[in-house]
Amino acid sequence: MAIKKSELYSSLWKSCDELRGSMDASQYKDYVLVLLFVKYVTDKYEGQEDTLIEVPEGGSFKDMIALKGSKDIGEGINTIIAKLAEPNDLKGVIDVADFDADDKLGKGKEKQDKLSKLISIFEHPSLNFSRNRAEGDDILGDAYEYLMRNFATQSGKSKGQFYTPAEVSRVMAKVIGISEAKSQEQSIYDMTCGSGSLLLKAADESERGVTIYGQEKDNATAALAKMNMILHDNPTATIWQDNTLANPYYKNPDSSLKTFDFCVANPPFSDKAWTNGFDPSNDEYKRFEDGIPPKKNGDFAYLMHFIRSLKSNGKGAIILPHGVLFRGNAEAEIRKNIIRKGYIKGIIGLPQNLFYGTGIPACIIVIDKENSHSRTGIFMIDASKGFIKDGNKNRLREQDIHKMVDVYNKQLEVEKYSRMVLHSEISNSKNNYNLNITRYIDSQEEEDIQNIEAHLLGGIPKKDIEDLRVFWETLPELRDVLFKENHRKGFYDLKIEPNGVNSTIQNHSNFMSFTNSVIDIFMSWQNQHLSYLKNMDIGVKPKQVKFDLSEDILQKYAELELIDNYDIYQLFMDYWNETMQDDVYLIADDGWKVDYAYDVKKKTFDCDLLPKQILIDKYFQGEKQKIENLEAEKESIKQQIIELEDEHGGEEGLLLGVINDKDKFTKASIQKRLKDIKGEDEFYDEQEILEKYLALIEIESNIGKKIKDAYSNLDKKVAIKYTELTIDDIKNLVAHEKWMKAIGESIHTEIERISQRLSQRIQLLAERYEITLPQLTNYVIELDTRVDGHIKNMGFKW
Repeated sequence: MAIKKSELYSSLWKSCDELRGSMDASQYKDYVLVLLFVKYVTDKYEGQEDTLIEVPEGGSFKDMIALKGSKDIGEGINTIIAKLAEPNDLKGVIDVADFDADDKLGKGKEKQDKLSKLISIFEHPSLNFSRNRAEGDDILGDAYEYLMRNFATQSGKSKGQFYTPAEVSRVMAKVIGISEAKSQEQSIYDMTCGSGSLLLKAADESERGVTIYGQEKDNATAALAKMNMILHDNPTATIWQDNTLANPYYKNPDSSLKTFDFCVANPPFSDKAWTNGFDPSNDEYKRFEDGIPPKKNGDFAYLMHFIRSLKSNGKGAIILPHGVLFRGNAEAEIRKNIIRKGYIKGIIGLPQNLFYGTGIPACIIVIDKENSHSRTGIFMIDASKGFIKDGNKNRLREQDIHKMVDVYNKQLEVEKYSRMVLHSEISNSKNNYNLNITRYIDSQEEEDIQNIEAHLLGGIPKKDIEDLRVFWETLPELRDVLFKENHRKGFYDLKIEPNGVNSTIQNHSNFMSFTNSVIDIFMSWQNQHLSYLKNMDIGVKPKQVKFDLSEDILQKYAELELIDNYDIYQLFMDYWNETMQDDVYLIADDGWKVDYAYDVKKKTFDCDLLPKQILIDKYFQGEKQKIENLEAEKESIKQQIIELEDEHGGEEGLLLGVINDKDKFTKASIQKRLKDIKGEDEFYDEQEILEKYLALIEIESNIGKKIKDAYSNLDKKVAIKYTELTIDDIKNLVAHEKWMKAIGESIHTEIERISQRLSQRIQLLAERYEITLPQLTNYVIELDTRVDGHIKNMGFKW
């Protein structure tokens, strides 16, 4: 039975558990990723001639397997890695972790067991990379990404900077236009490449491929980047280890800086040591002609190196803290000079707390030198509110990524989200080249201002109703059904009771017509793709399936008012990530097989691709109903038992004598008590209650046995049914009853959310102004009068 993709990731992460305790994540990532590397190159290159990577005798993962249980396993792994590194110029790259280190891995048997278990995890048959696909659908790339995210999360404040969140990398890759790269000869460069994840994400956007260059200051992280390039089928990428600002490696024959077609970067924020190793006032590469950045803050130093590294028509995106947009003094002058040259094409403000190692908000600055002399403005996006909480970090959702990219690439002006800001506005006396996004885009929600007159005299203000115009544009007749004019001009009253608003909305013809439109679009999308899904088979590209379905559902809902097509897109992507992705990967590996697995603990079975509940709902409704009836009957008996316990289980209750030392009523204790008091008239009432209680627990027990037998019989029928299903049966059940049914239910939930949003706002307005201030005043006076009367009756005087 094929392993699910999500389970594979989990099994890889378990390998890290074998190392936890003795070292932190920034260290044990080196061990885990080296083993992943050795496993990959062994599967892909061992036994092949004229390959980019040579796997020598004694230098493969198979040699590591032979070491399992060996007393000298640590030393043996080091030897194998050294043999693999030697012919491939990987010394100082894959041998950075010492697998024989007692202080990190323990001594003797502890180290032996730990490393043996670690090798066993990578030995899993599902981790076979011999058929790795460069198109981006291979398990390896996503597994590596999964590990890197977890390592960065675990590495703490100061050690998680080797990794740029994949979601941010995807945005940057899609806004620099690298998809239009015409040949492999075009280049992409990252001056502070970390583990290389940002570089790879950007390079993957190019269909024809590009030549990759990176430089990284930290030795271990540079080694990580080199491994990453090979793991992602980019073994010819050049990664250099050194300080980029002090010693840039990539230069032309005349010693000037080499320039590139595309650049991406996520440099260290506010680097206080950026001048180490060189004098910026005497920079031989002429990077600081627009001004020298502050000695204790290197943000603009990296930006200026970045700009200098682009060709005259080059394009790039760099992540920097928001401070670069508005800080004064030397930075203000540099910013003004860069703006005047027209290099900045766009700025995207990101949510705070996205990055590992810092919680401060950052932005993506898009640099485009092509036609920079004629650029008249900067396109700005405030995407600071689009994210989801993920543990102690924030994370961009699929819809946030897609919206950012769509709006930027199409230069769409969206209220409270994006606009083109002309240089003339940026440079005027009010703004003075300040690029703080909030100066130009007001993304704040409008304040919910309360109306004093309505509080005094009642009625719902006309403005509050008109503020709901987005609903009335789609549901024009509903407004008159809900509201009537108040006797005062400019105010309205609710025609119905507040608790009836939601049902009125849902049952109105306007809303029913809107609902039908939403469902019709879904049915159109479903019908268009069902045959495509059913025709999937072994070797299908899951990522292509995801792209085709998600892009189409996004486009189909684009023209429908009142519902956000990006919300619908997210619904699909959530279901894809939670369920459908694993299903399509199973089909890609094994086809439409319905192998089911037995759960020893639960003593039942299930099937990942086609859960047995779908078969029960489709073929065994009678058996299902019988079980539901028995369970309802059991619940009714259980309720009667609880009522008896509540009534007679107190301190003086008739059940007190049968409670054990754990405050439980047991069948044995009841039977013993009945035997003790049998025939005693004075215990007649107690005997009656005990007999009734005993009869009920006997009935409950018997029903429980019937339920267990019914489930057992149903399982047998379902197991037989699995063997009777044809391939077409399986395809229909999975595509219709599993995938489309789940997605359709999510869309129905979104429709309900829209009606609830409107009804909740109307109910809030109605309740806000329902009781006027004079009514409240009169009520207070009435209460005061009552209190005074009570006090007088009691003989007190104020």
